[in-house]
Amino acid sequence: FARVGGGIFTKAADVGADLVGKVEAGIPEDDHRNPATIADNVGDNVGDVAGMGADLFESYVGSIVGSMILGIAVVGSPEMKFRALLFSLVLAVIGIVASIIGVFFVRIKPGKSPQVALNSGTFGAAAIAAVMAFGAAMLVLGDGSAMTETTEINPYRVFFSALLGMGAGISLGLLTEFFTGTDKKPVNAIVRASETGTATNIITGIGMGMLSAFPSMILILVAILGGSALSGLYGIAIASLGMLMTLGIQLAVDAYGPIADNAGGLAEMSEFPPEVRQITDKLDAVGNTTAAIGKGFAIGSAALTSIILFTAFRQEVGIEMIDLMDVPVLAGVLFGAVIPYLFSSMAMNAIGDAAFSMIEEVRRQFREKPGILDETEKPDYRKCVEISTSAALKKMMLPGIVAAITPVLIGFIGGIHMLAGLLIGVTASGVVLAIFMSNTGGAWDNAKKMIEERSTNGKGSDAHKAAVVGDTVGDPFKDTAGPALNILIKLMAVVSLVIAPMLKSFFGG
Repeated sequence: FARVGGGIFTKAADVGADLVGKVEAGIPEDDHRNPATIADNVGDNVGDVAGMGADLFESYVGSIVGSMILGIAVVGSPEMKFRALLFSLVLAVIGIVASIIGVFFVRIKPGKSPQVALNSGTFGAAAIAAVMAFGAAMLVLGDGSAMTETTEINPYRVFFSALLGMGAGISLGLLTEFFTGTDKKPVNAIVRASETGTATNIITGIGMGMLSAFPSMILILVAILGGSALSGLYGIAIASLGMLMTLGIQLAVDAYGPIADNAGGLAEMSEFPPEVRQITDKLDAVGNTTAAIGKGFAIGSAALTSIILFTAFRQEVGIEMIDLMDVPVLAGVLFGAVIPYLFSSMAMNAIGDAAFSMIEEVRRQFREKPGILDETEKPDYRKCVEISTSAALKKMMLPGIVAAITPVLIGFIGGIHMLAGLLIGVTASGVVLAIFMSNTGGAWDNAKKMIEERSTNGKGSDAHKAAVVGDTVGDPFKDTAGPALNILIKLMAVVSLVIAPMLKSFFGG
């Protein structure tokens, strides 16, 4: 709910501030004369700090609990079951320690991009976590071994499962950086497309977002297949936990974006010299990339967490095999595949409705208080904050109800096998759609930043206006609908796991 509500709050303000302020009134971004500016800046923290924290924490807890459940399910001696369970908790502790140490690797060097420093912290924490994880595997699992459903597990196999998940998480971040970073080929293509108008900007951005989904899914599949080959279902769980081990440093890097964005907003509202805003704009462009990296990381972890929870559900209800040609299963897969689109539609329409109210309010203030633009009258910031707050609280209810109620209805009406198919469909469809939306919005945002930094044909040009529209369309993609799909995927899996004993009893299992 924090993810969905936060996204609606921030994007209603962002869209209203951009369209009326920058496009219609022709005033700079974050200008203090724009009534929606304060709501826009507050929303960045609500959506990208609180929302992302809730999202990743949910994945983190889900991975820990799921790996503990699967650790107990490992076929072996009671001692080995306990060791497998304990190893999950030890990995979580290692990740906390490694993240704290990783912070000290972040050092800004003159002339270097802040992205390099932030990456140093991420890589440093990952390296420390990898070394400590190997020691933990040897210490906790010792020379013991056990059999899962498909393969033998031992300390080396489990360690490489964790290492695989860690590598997949870092690779997802680097891949997202490529597709959304400034001066990268995909974003440069969108910048060139903006020269010929809004339509080509939109078309190119959507194309690049679709393209980004392919290699991202390959990385997730490598983590799933590799973890399974190494240690069976327990290996997938450990791979997911390995991806999330350095959650602390990832959250810190992700929080960089809203902080840099708000710094730029404060500089603009305080009427600092243009060179100050140029510096904050460069920091903000890096922040857009770090935010996109965080979203890619969150999507990957959500996919693996959902699979772990689905596996726990399957074991709880006693399903050994799932036949996709079984009619209830196939119906569940197809129904599950459309749920992310329904959910995204609700989120997008909620932003559209809230943004409409925000735009009307900003226009009303400019119309009734003409002195706002020449600074003889003050805008009413409070009213815009109230609009965003009210919209966030009201509009997040329906998507939340859909996510929570659907598994219950399908489970008790369609049966256990149909519910299993539903979880498969919603995970497969939701992950791909989330990657597409997040990367598309991030690329549009940085394309706009690149045009604004140009000395010629920059701010105020036709290319800039096209890029602003693209960025405005992408805002709900990357900050609301896309990230909210992570919550949908995990929430439906959690609800299914919770009702599993009731379903088993209801159907006489």
